[in-house]
Amino acid sequence: MNEGLVVVVRAIISFFSLLILTKILGKEQISQLTFFDYILGITIGSIASEATVDLSSRIWPHFVGLLSWAILAYLMQYITLKWRYLAKVIEGEPVIVIMNGKIMDNVLKKMKFRVSDILELLRNQGVFDPNEVDYAILEANGSLSVLKKSEYLPLTPKDMNIEVKPTGISTELVYDGKLIIENLTQMNKDEKWLMNQLKKYGIKDVSEVFLVTLNDAGSLYVDKYDDNIKKIKDIGDYKGPY
Repeated sequence: MNEGLVVVVRAIISFFSLLILTKILGKEQISQLTFFDYILGITIGSIASEATVDLSSRIWPHFVGLLSWAILAYLMQYITLKWRYLAKVIEGEPVIVIMNGKIMDNVLKKMKFRVSDILELLRNQGVFDPNEVDYAILEANGSLSVLKKSEYLPLTPKDMNIEVKPTGISTELVYDGKLIIENLTQMNKDEKWLMNQLKKYGIKDVSEVFLVTLNDAGSLYVDKYDDNIKKIKDIGDYKGPY
């Protein structure tokens, strides 16, 4: 019974301690949290939970640890607000992963991202066909911002009283230089048809292709390893170490 009361008291103290600390540190939407913020929240929450139920130790060491982490987090916020260079090192910066409709495979490797991750993020933005994308920016928090090509911007065929056929979902036919026979068969196509389509892009072998997708409306998206983009835009606002 006494242990139960101690837990209740510790829980109340931990609850209001966390409430005060989060008010001091400020709050962000979950979608805006960086990986560092995420780990910080888990660590502080873990310390608070141990302070509540770990009756084998005194409570004050837990709160010293809790307060220390909160102070360090506050100092980090202050430093990153004052020094943009350090903020870039700690929090990262947005990078262009699709430019002029082409997937920047070298950038993906640098960011430790797979093309399937980008396709998933595009679908989360309501984009099921890479052909619609002009630019896509991977933000520091891992979300994807998408700028569609002008012909796919908000003015819709419905606004113009134009009847259109549904496009369906894009299916991967070539992924990272590898032909996916099952998906090709599923789309009622064969390898000969695919090679004839690739020849239109000056492609002689599937190994030259980073990604090929086809939707139900017949729209083919082709992205080669060599995109022939002379100059890659840098959208970072401060020159950093990478």
